[in-house]
Amino acid sequence: MTGLVMPDIDPDALSRRAEIVAGLRAIVPGEGVIANETEMRAYESDGLTAYRQMPLAVVLPETVDQVSRVLAFCHQNDIKVVPRGAGTSLSGGALPLGDGVLLSMMKFNRILEMDIANRAAQVQPGVTNLAVTRAAEHAGFYYAPDPSSQIACSIGGNVAENAGGVHCLKYGLTTNNVLGLEMVLVTGEVIRIGGKHLDAAGYDLLGLMVGSEGLLAVVTEVTVRILKAPETARAMLIGFPSSEAAGACVAEIIAAGIIPAGMEMMDRPAMLAAEDFVEAGYPRDAEALLIVELDGPAVEVDHLLSNVEGHARQNEAFYIRVSTSEEERATFWAGRKAAFPAVGRLSPDYYCMDGTIPRKSLPQVLHRMTELSEKFGLRVANVFHAGDGNLHPLILYDANVPDELERAETFGGEILRLCVEVGGCLTGEHGVGVEKRDLMPAMFSEDDMKQQQRVKCAFDERHLLNPGKVFPTLHRCAELGRMHIHRGALPHPDIPRF
Repeated sequence: MTGLVMPDIDPDALSRRAEIVAGLRAIVPGEGVIANETEMRAYESDGLTAYRQMPLAVVLPETVDQVSRVLAFCHQNDIKVVPRGAGTSLSGGALPLGDGVLLSMMKFNRILEMDIANRAAQVQPGVTNLAVTRAAEHAGFYYAPDPSSQIACSIGGNVAENAGGVHCLKYGLTTNNVLGLEMVLVTGEVIRIGGKHLDAAGYDLLGLMVGSEGLLAVVTEVTVRILKAPETARAMLIGFPSSEAAGACVAEIIAAGIIPAGMEMMDRPAMLAAEDFVEAGYPRDAEALLIVELDGPAVEVDHLLSNVEGHARQNEAFYIRVSTSEEERATFWAGRKAAFPAVGRLSPDYYCMDGTIPRKSLPQVLHRMTELSEKFGLRVANVFHAGDGNLHPLILYDANVPDELERAETFGGEILRLCVEVGGCLTGEHGVGVEKRDLMPAMFSEDDMKQQQRVKCAFDERHLLNPGKVFPTLHRCAELGRMHIHRGALPHPDIPRF
């Protein structure tokens, strides 16, 4: 690992490995526990493959009871646990620990109920993102958040990282589309929050859990909101002579009060890689490409398309093409969805960043990233959720060349600091994990982070769930202080409650 510091490996856990594996196998029999080094190799990293670590053991439960008993066993024996979904995380959120159990939730892969009347679906966390839409589309519904990895990423992982996607500009991130959760605490207790109703009484624990990166509990069931498919959806390709012009157009469209269903941007390297890979019909002579999708009633879509075209022309756009069929619209998006794998053709390795900025700062940030590219001697292919300011610069490097990975990481850190500097934040949807952990002080004060850790302590006092992630310094809960409930302030049990 290049400069990454993780919690010290507990030698006691290593010495008890055989005992721990036996205890896990008593709970999850058969092939539910993997302890062979060769077989565990598939779990040594997530999508951030620059960092790798073999786990102590891997356990694949199939029932909520097994998850509960595994967590209770680990809690009783002071064993660390790293929850994992499909492993597509790009922030190292599912990076194993050498003295910890990796808890894979991918056998929880059933859609439990598709409740069209209530516009909700109850699914297990191992169900893939795209599978929810596939299960709902027969009734004319779909699940809105659509990360580029939607064919593979799991709903449980989406909840952990608060995943977004190309349509989150209008329809929101995962947090805006999750209605309820069943989850297991580190002690083994099973609780439910939210449900099919629009809102729940009490504290917004649902909002707390979405984006908690596996630090608070293990999700075993998710209730998501499904939406009626729009009457009309049309996408347009817009080519620009520069990334700055495209960025200015994005800010102008939003400022005009137009909220597209999706508005994505690719610079020339990313666009050409996607075009070579998919042949989506992108303009090869453009320096930057916007894909803008408008949806709703046909008359509204036609009106908005005309408005967007006007803004594009005012910002130097020289190429505009509007989809004329559903097949063509899907092709436009296929290139964007394939951008990440397509960029793999340009370089042996790339480092996918994730930061968010105010839309008005897009031209400034793009210009600064060009300067940083020259400074570090590394190329960048840019893919953006431009409408909501979520940047995904892909820093190209070769891990076989000495110091290129280190330069890529330093370059990436400079991009994220720039995001914070212009009023943005360190992550838009990939999470903090280990990738951005040591950059947290660029955005939060020590008091800010201590307050966040107090929430962690309320759920996991011993720091057994996914330790080493998110927080650069892990404080003991006793050092942070506790919130005490004054029992005398609670109603007497004999007093009627209304």
